[in-house]
Amino acid sequence: MHLQESGQMYLETILVLSKSGKPVRSIDVSERMGFSKPSVSRAIGLLKSGGYVTVNKEGHLNLTEDGRSIAENIYEKHTILTKVLIQLGVQEETAVEDACKIEHVISDESFEAIKKYVDF
Repeated sequence: MHLQESGQMYLETILVLSKSGKPVRSIDVSERMGFSKPSVSRAIGLLKSGGYVTVNKEGHLNLTEDGRSIAENIYEKHTILTKVLIQLGVQEETAVEDACKIEHVISDESFEAIKKYVDF
């Protein structure tokens, strides 16, 4: 199943929040992304039914193997593209915003070529 950009963003957000070591809840995702609780709840439901996320009895969100793979791929693209844009002289805030847009549309082939070229 091909995940839309919004689904990718939710998975990436869950991954980033989980790096703190604390359990991730829907409210955390809502606050981080600036979306309403009902919108996040609906999205998490879709991600859960798609096999990307599990929710335990305490309401903690966990990425499945597929969900984690997608999230890590998007996060890597975001991180590297941000660094490349900053090195090219783009202001950090703009670089972060642009990387967030590019990470969802760049092909794996082009991204791998960029990684190889800049050798991160």
